[in-house]
Amino acid sequence: MNKILVQAKREWIEFRRDRLSLALAFLLPLFSLILFGYGIRLESQNIPMVVQDYDNTSISREYIERLYATNILTPAKASEATSPSNAIDRGLAKVAVIVPKGFTRDILRRQTAQLQVMIDGTDISNSQIILNSIKAANTYFVAGLKAARAPQANVQTVVPHLRVWFNPGREETLFIVPGVFGIILWMFPALLSAVAISREKEQETIVRVYSSKMSALQFLLGKAAVYFAVGMGLALSVIVVGCVLFGVRPLGDLTPLLLTVPIYVLTSVLFGLFLGTYASSQTTAVQATSTGGFFPCLLLSGFVYPINNIPFPLSLFSMVVPARYFIELSRDSFVRGTGWPAVWQDPLILSLFVFLLIFASWFGLRRMQLKD
Repeated sequence: MNKILVQAKREWIEFRRDRLSLALAFLLPLFSLILFGYGIRLESQNIPMVVQDYDNTSISREYIERLYATNILTPAKASEATSPSNAIDRGLAKVAVIVPKGFTRDILRRQTAQLQVMIDGTDISNSQIILNSIKAANTYFVAGLKAARAPQANVQTVVPHLRVWFNPGREETLFIVPGVFGIILWMFPALLSAVAISREKEQETIVRVYSSKMSALQFLLGKAAVYFAVGMGLALSVIVVGCVLFGVRPLGDLTPLLLTVPIYVLTSVLFGLFLGTYASSQTTAVQATSTGGFFPCLLLSGFVYPINNIPFPLSLFSMVVPARYFIELSRDSFVRGTGWPAVWQDPLILSLFVFLLIFASWFGLRRMQLKD
């Protein structure tokens, strides 16, 4: 135990002297929180639409206004375009609506009134949103015409009463910010510990450790203790700043969050030590942490895309991404508030990662000698 404390004290002194490590520990995570929290928006708004109304009647104008009333479509600045299709080709608009002459006449004659809608399909998420918005606006417009012209025929047999649970205002920050906690607490403690152990190997200061009577496990635990403490300070600052800036609040039973945050931070630190153990330089450690940590964490954890949407076999790989389990618990703690019945398995799975990473790191340093 004494050797672990000696190693931890030595590591803490070196950490305080390294300004880059201090910046990585606190400034960059807070900047990332602000960047993710304010920068990521998953619900599309202000999609530019260009309109060519050849009919130019009160009904055709009402139809166009109904499209704009969705609060998703907005008039495009396409004065330079020679035609609606040209506006889409040049990227000035994402959707073009062409109302032909005779549109109102067909409506008044109770005939099928047709119009042309062109949607830019290069952005698959926006194209689906545009399609659904236009269908919904069209349905609302037709229902309004029926109510005005034939009220007695406007019989509704099904009237749904919709209610959004947990996030009735559909605030994106309630979805993004709890997920950002998982991204930041996975990336930065891992990066700090990976750089710390790879720096010793690169500068060959680890020779002093190899020549001492310290075991590989004692060396790893001494380093892990320091960066675990730093990670917990980082977790406290990020969560507090996130709650203050974005208005998220923990709900229900707090014990799952309070118990899982230390386990998750320790998992992140051990993941960094594992990568740093096998990296020969700091550059390699940073690249390994970014490639093996950040990208799977961002893309396969459910932070942005639902796990169910990940195709097979990548969906299997997502099961070994620890951030997946913490983000699930974090969103329950800050949005749903169900507590242990919904997330009891997450801290258990993260604890399993802790033991696996300790063993993997020890396996890499078990001989405690330089490679030939």
